[in-house]
Amino acid sequence: MLMRMLAGGLIAGFAAGLFATVLHFAFVQEIILHAELYESGELVHFGEPMDHSASAGHDDHGGHGDHGNGADGSAFGRNALTVLFTGLIYAGYGLVLVAGYQVAGLFGRTITLQEGVLWGIAGFAAFQLAPAMGMAPELPGAIGADITLRQYWWLGTVVATAGGLAMIGYGRGVLPVLAGATLVALPHAIGAPVLVAYVGYAPPELAAEFSARVLGVALAVWAVLGWLTAKLAAPTPGAA
Repeated sequence: MLMRMLAGGLIAGFAAGLFATVLHFAFVQEIILHAELYESGELVHFGEPMDHSASAGHDDHGGHGDHGNGADGSAFGRNALTVLFTGLIYAGYGLVLVAGYQVAGLFGRTITLQEGVLWGIAGFAAFQLAPAMGMAPELPGAIGADITLRQYWWLGTVVATAGGLAMIGYGRGVLPVLAGATLVALPHAIGAPVLVAYVGYAPPELAAEFSARVLGVALAVWAVLGWLTAKLAAPTPGAA
């Protein structure tokens, strides 16, 4: 039983990770590559491209323009690592969901495919949506607050949101719901670490589009992850 759940969680997570990479390449990758042009100085916000890019022609594509055919090897390696690490990340998320299913099973809850999708959406809310309300997904070249403080706030937000949603979803009576809602709101009442001054290379419009696409992709992938883990790894009634 345990081995089935572990294997199912890993398989479901890696499959969801492959789906995530497809959506990433379709909707997110081009924005990242565009932002890297601002980070490198080839493009300037509220300004003109630097002289070398304006007069480059074919030589520029072979030199600084490594997003094109002059960097096929590095592009392949970068894309391969994206596929690998995204698969591993969602495999870990799959195990987190499976562990949650097991805890729910101890309280007599059976996770159906529909509930699995809801669990996936709750995972998206805990791991990505709630933290993004204080720390939006960042483009290359973006400046952030102290990394240690951000890590602490992110972890606290994930734990508080997951716990609060569990109390809202499975609590009985008004008090657990109120306590859960308070727990969800607590990290945002405390506030995420912020910069004293805001500065960045890329246009804010590009950053906004990036954040929207990242969160949209994550929602779709988490819903698929919840469905897959419920189908492959959720405890079945009466199983030993």
